[in-house]
Amino acid sequence: MTRQRSKQTKAAKLLREMQKDAPVLQVQFFRQGNAEPVRAWPQGLSQPIRHKIGTNVQAVQWRWPVGSPLVDGFGGGLYEIRTSVDDDIYRVFFCNIQHTMVLLHGFMKKTQQTPKADLDLARKRQRMVKEALS
Repeated sequence: MTRQRSKQTKAAKLLREMQKDAPVLQVQFFRQGNAEPVRAWPQGLSQPIRHKIGTNVQAVQWRWPVGSPLVDGFGGGLYEIRTSVDDDIYRVFFCNIQHTMVLLHGFMKKTQQTPKADLDLARKRQRMVKEALS
C-alpha cells in the first residue's frame, strides 16, 4: 500500500507541476462595441490596487476552480473575484464559458451586501455573452 500511495503522490505532484505550465482558463474582457469596461475600470485606481486585482484574476485563471475567500459564486455560472486592499474591497464579476473566464464588471464595494445594480449589470452582461455564443 505504501508503495502504491507513493506512486499516486508522485503522479499527483507531476500533474500539478504540468498544470503550472499553462493556465486553466483563458481571459477575455466583456466587450460592448469598442469598449472594454472592465479593462478601463482599474485605470482610475492606484498601481498597487491594480496589481492586486490583476494578481487575483491571474490566480483564478491559473488555478481554477478556486473557492472562498478568493472566489464566491452567485449561481447560474456567475462568480466574483474578491480583492481587499487596506480597508477597501474590490470585486470583479466573471463567468466561465468554454474554458474562458469572461470578466464582466468590476467595482469598489462600499457596503457589506453586493449592490443590486452591480449584480444586475453583471447578469445582463453574462446573458449578452451567452446570447452572442448561441
